[in-house]
Amino acid sequence: MKKFLNAIIVLIAFHSSYSVAQEIEETLVITSAFIDTAEINNPLYVIDGDDIAESATTSLGDFIDEYLGISIADYGAAVGQPIIRGMSGPRVKILKNGMVNRDVSGLGVDHLNDLDLHDVQQVEIVKGPSSLLYANGTTGGIINVVDDCISALNYELPEINIGYETQSVNDGSSEFFNVKSMVAGFNVNFGYKNTEFGNYDIPNGAIMHEEEHHDEDDHDEDHHDEDMHEENLGYLNNSDYAVEATKFGISKVGDWGYVGFSVDNLESVYGIPFHGDEHGDEHGDEHGDEHDDDHEDEHGDEHGDEHGEERIFSTTDSESFTIKGSYNVNGNLVNKIDFTYRDSDYTLTEAHEEEHGEHEEEHDDDHGDEHGDEHAPTVFSNQAVEYTAIFDISNANSTQKVVVNIVDEDNSIVGEEAFMNPANSEEFTIGYYLSKDLGLNSLDLGMRLDQIERSGSVTDEDHGDVDYYNIDDSTNSFAVTLGRDLSDTLNVSLGYASVERLPSAIELFMNGPHMATGRFEVGNPNLNSETSNNFDVTFNFDNGDFYGYASFYVTDVDNYIALIDEEDDHHDEDEHHEDEDEHHDEDEHHDEDEHDDHGHGNLIHANYMQEDAEFDGYEIEFGKDFSLGSGELSLSFGRDVVNAKFSDGHYVPRINPARNIYSLSYKQEDLTFKLVLKDVEKQNDFGEGETATDSYQMLNTRLTKSFSMGNSDLKVTLFANNLLDEVARNHASFVKEEVPLPGRNYGLKFNFDF
Repeated sequence: MKKFLNAIIVLIAFHSSYSVAQEIEETLVITSAFIDTAEINNPLYVIDGDDIAESATTSLGDFIDEYLGISIADYGAAVGQPIIRGMSGPRVKILKNGMVNRDVSGLGVDHLNDLDLHDVQQVEIVKGPSSLLYANGTTGGIINVVDDCISALNYELPEINIGYETQSVNDGSSEFFNVKSMVAGFNVNFGYKNTEFGNYDIPNGAIMHEEEHHDEDDHDEDHHDEDMHEENLGYLNNSDYAVEATKFGISKVGDWGYVGFSVDNLESVYGIPFHGDEHGDEHGDEHGDEHDDDHEDEHGDEHGDEHGEERIFSTTDSESFTIKGSYNVNGNLVNKIDFTYRDSDYTLTEAHEEEHGEHEEEHDDDHGDEHGDEHAPTVFSNQAVEYTAIFDISNANSTQKVVVNIVDEDNSIVGEEAFMNPANSEEFTIGYYLSKDLGLNSLDLGMRLDQIERSGSVTDEDHGDVDYYNIDDSTNSFAVTLGRDLSDTLNVSLGYASVERLPSAIELFMNGPHMATGRFEVGNPNLNSETSNNFDVTFNFDNGDFYGYASFYVTDVDNYIALIDEEDDHHDEDEHHEDEDEHHDEDEHHDEDEHDDHGHGNLIHANYMQEDAEFDGYEIEFGKDFSLGSGELSLSFGRDVVNAKFSDGHYVPRINPARNIYSLSYKQEDLTFKLVLKDVEKQNDFGEGETATDSYQMLNTRLTKSFSMGNSDLKVTLFANNLLDEVARNHASFVKEEVPLPGRNYGLKFNFDF
């Protein structure tokens, strides 16, 4: 700790004199823990809040999937884990108002990001080297969701927003309400949103799986036919979700700065459309037969129990308390201090319908008793406390900031799928950022030192022994970007970043069945830190009518951590010994299949392993604007490609294929039309244990019309997603075969402001 305190003194003393400060766009909200996003020369998207408000309600990942370099690993409608330039998981951080969102999405691919996009000012996406300026280990990038729940500016007039949305694909709706007003000299913000979506429709022919039953009865064949029919009814079982979000914030603004607090609460219930079966066919037969008679001829209102399918779902409950403010020091060294404190408490419970207690009348007592212990709920919890202080030491010559960040985070899993013992993480960060305008050239420089301590344990599966680990290490990261104006219309920037990432708690201490992935996953407490070296070059061209963008990057990652499926070498071994002892091998192999060496049943055994890897790719986009009538027509084409290989020549698993994105938009003062075609190519470069994924085309459109009604405004949006009703499977998904993307979706959305 002492060395970090000394480093703070040194970094502040580094304060020096440079030329003219870089201007900050007034329309851009200052949110970063280190910098103003307007000052980033590297690839950056800033999505306006109006665009968010006019779009269909969906997951965060689905919403940003149309942007170059960004994709998702979906798991049904509620869950969409973002991927940036092939990097995912702990390499991509989700932030809320500049601070990492501390949920349990990192503990499972079936866990949603605990964020609601209602009443959001903007979403910032930073790709590549500059992302380390926000949080540690961000090899891929960051996604920052910004709202003004704690307002840094006084509300001029009371604002009330009421809205409603309906969607056809899931027979669902969403209602929302928000009010902002000045009350007794304080800015008050209150928001509420309630969303209820049922099982979503899938295109005809998208059969997820065909269950085979081996009953003792004589109607196996007929029963199998029924299952095939049920699986082809046109909707995805357990793809429903419901979210209720509430937020309240209050702030006081003065010449000295501002200070305020907010309370956020989000509760959700969502189905899990795929759940691995460690008990094998016998288990499935037992459930299939017992449920069939109880649920008939209901489409999904009861979320999936109706067709003999077991209801598996998750509930979440998160609460966060935040204090945030800024104090104008106006001293000789420090201009102002931004500070944030956040205390968050997050719980996710995964359960089966029998445990939930709903529809108990449809199940006899014996059935409940039979499965009560077998399907005990699993509770994932995360408690975190975080402190951040940002010292602005800018002067007339440059932008300079120093940040200090402290985090204490506890993870716990209790229940049937407790695949990891409790773990604790403590982080201490000190960072420095410099931005300087050099006329035709510009310089961005950032560095951070992270002291991280992770403590946890691993229970030996065979003997029950518990081994405790305390991993205390530091990481050093820095990024530098040089920009140059080649002309009035053309700019180029060169970026280099070296980023160290300490393994996450799940990569270190995971040791148990993970049904969401259909795997028995095993971590490794002896994993080393990842070190990535990133090079990128970006060109930007804009002459007012025509624009172009191109970014090329290479990322070499030493000790890349990946979840790798074990190869099934039983077949080879049997072939080798076939002549020697055929019957013995058959019996032994049968026993291994039944118990998977440790009683894992049908689960794939997978290990977190390390190997050097290289990622490279590019993003290009060009477009042209036309005057058309009283509005402006814009046409654009974009393409993104990412390749990823291990040093031994094998492909990194779950890398999205190349995409071509065609966009047409038309804007008038009160009218907006947008049409986007996302052409996703076939993925033939797949890792071990994967299969190729077919290409698909996703056509989405949206029309928004505004009506002025005195002092009020009514905004009506018509949208349609997957107009072609394409059968689409996401290669980055662990469950692409079982969980296809939604089919054609029509919707209507109202926003009334007064």
